Amino acid sequence: MKKNRTLEDAIAAIPSGATVMVGGFGNPGTPFSLINELVRQGQTQLTLIKNDANEPHHGISRLIENGQVDRLVTTHIGLNKTVIELMNQGKIDVQFHPQGMLAEKIRTAGSGSYGFLTDIGLESEITQQKDVLEWQGQTYKVEMALTADYALIHAAQADWLGNLLYQGSAINFSPLMAMAADHVIVETIDLKQPGHFKPEHIHTPGAFVDSVVELKALTDDYGILDHHVRR
Repeated sequence: MKKNRTLEDAIAAIPSGATVMVGGFGNPGTPFSLINELVRQGQTQLTLIKNDANEPHHGISRLIENGQVDRLVTTHIGLNKTVIELMNQGKIDVQFHPQGMLAEKIRTAGSGSYGFLTDIGLESEITQQKDVLEWQGQTYKVEMALTADYALIHAAQADWLGNLLYQGSAINFSPLMAMAADHVIVETIDLKQPGHFKPEHIHTPGAFVDSVVELKALTDDYGILDHHVRR
């Protein structure tokens, strides 16, 4: 079944109060067109999960600056002084996780598990006593899986069935988020007919994808991205 949607209809499915994972690693893989449409439509009280906060006035920073985001779950916001100021002013709740930990929390959810044990950060402020347990003579922290209502994903290439190929560092979080969210919305500039991709080249199978939006062009938000996928 074709999963093609218009940009407007795909984003209109997201209600206020939703938890939304956003793919990307800095600029690469960030779904700017989906984000910009979410800004335009104005859904509020969102919880965003993303590796970073992009740069000021750019990407998810636009959502945050527009007052649409109550909470951000991330690994760092050091490149975004605007979001840092909003956090310090108490206008947004920011929850930090080490980068590998965030990826594993998302991967665990996508694998159908509820959490995992780790010894990372046991002696730091990120660990509370209630989160630890003893197992086989060792002390571990319990890390819970991290899910979302929606995931917004940018694919370098896709087909109408939702089979996706990523490029470069976009592959760091996007495949994990596509597995961990209840509903997955994908944008791509390069849409192919089903059967174009060899199965071994597909990074995210269409079974995880709900909506595919074909972009007519990439805006200046994306910077210079080469979408030729090497095989």
